[in-house]
Amino acid sequence: MKQLLPYCLALVLALAATSAQAQTAPTVTPPQVQQQLAKSGVILLDVRTPAEFAAGHLRGARNVNFLSTDFADQVAKLDPNATYVLYCKSGNRATQAGTLMLQNGFRNVVNAGGFEALKAGGLAAE
Repeated sequence: MKQLLPYCLALVLALAATSAQAQTAPTVTPPQVQQQLAKSGVILLDVRTPAEFAAGHLRGARNVNFLSTDFADQVAKLDPNATYVLYCKSGNRATQAGTLMLQNGFRNVVNAGGFEALKAGGLAAE
């Protein structure tokens, strides 16, 4: 029985790592973002602060501030069956926001990375 314990522990850790990994939104490139946004019903979320959003954002983006104390409440009002493309300054907040969304039942969430990289990749900004 004692010999099985290390194997069982390793299996549990492997399953936990797989589960956590499955809860991370995939990262997409600017061309993939353009393909996603060409589809009907795809929602572009800028998860930066309102000040960052006001200084410039991708055309058609909706601002949902990840750093806001009511971020979870704002996300709860979104349609979990829609497709979401998230971005921020560098991709870090988009990763965290995407993970939270996936853990809360959203199915189609991708991380588009950072605003400047997306602009440099040809996406239109306002």
